[in-house]
Amino acid sequence: MSALAFHMIGGAPDPVAPFSHAVEADGWVMLTGQMPFTGTSNTSDYPETIEDQTRQTMANLQTVLTGCSLTLADVASVRIYLLHFDEDYVRMNAVYATYFPEGRRPARTCIGVSGLARGARIEIDMLARRPQPVVEVAKTP
Repeated sequence: MSALAFHMIGGAPDPVAPFSHAVEADGWVMLTGQMPFTGTSNTSDYPETIEDQTRQTMANLQTVLTGCSLTLADVASVRIYLLHFDEDYVRMNAVYATYFPEGRRPARTCIGVSGLARGARIEIDMLARRPQPVVEVAKTP
């Protein structure tokens, strides 16, 4: 087992608590939940609608993925936290579905919560896996 690598990504929003943007072990990269901050300051405004908050949260996650040399295609699992579950679930899903092609969607859990940092309506975290190199096996005669 390899040592843990702790990633802080330039251009990603500043943490709202004591955590790393991502932690990596043995090719697995756990991305801390991102909020819909519109800038790198964790006091940046949030967009108003759940659709725009979902887009901004996904953009912030893509910044972290890119900083780890990964893409959405490397994401294996997603957890979504919604402050207003009944009100926002369908509208959030309509936006979320545009980020992953059918047949290549990560495993996912969506949870209604009683509160999120700074009054956000959504938070999303991810688990990604580094692509594994293809090893060719020499054929013996």
